[in-house]
Amino acid sequence: QVQLVESGGGLVQAGDSLRLSCAASGRTFSDYVLGWFRQAPGKEREFVARISYSGRSTDYAHSVKGRFTISRDNAKNTLYLQMNSLKPEDTAVYYCAADRSTIATPQYWGQGTQVTVSS
Repeated sequence: QVQLVESGGGLVQAGDSLRLSCAASGRTFSDYVLGWFRQAPGKEREFVARISYSGRSTDYAHSVKGRFTISRDNAKNTLYLQMNSLKPEDTAVYYCAADRSTIATPQYWGQGTQVTVSS
């Protein structure tokens, strides 16, 4: 069992930056691939970014590539999402997720943190 707790969300203006964190507990952190997803009002949850076990490999949704950076600190059991040049369309609840093999169907989810970007 893995417990995930996100933090760092808030209300910002377009062009601002935010860094989300996701603290994990319960199992060996480095045994899991990790990712960030988001869900905007009235829309389905969508993939944002993923990172490999070691952190050497990352992948991003086209809509955030070049603006967002995913990273992890296995010593601190923490996942991060640095979000720069935020846009109103980035407004959503952001969730971190973990799985032993693929982030396409994560086994574990956090409770989410709200990010609101005003224009």
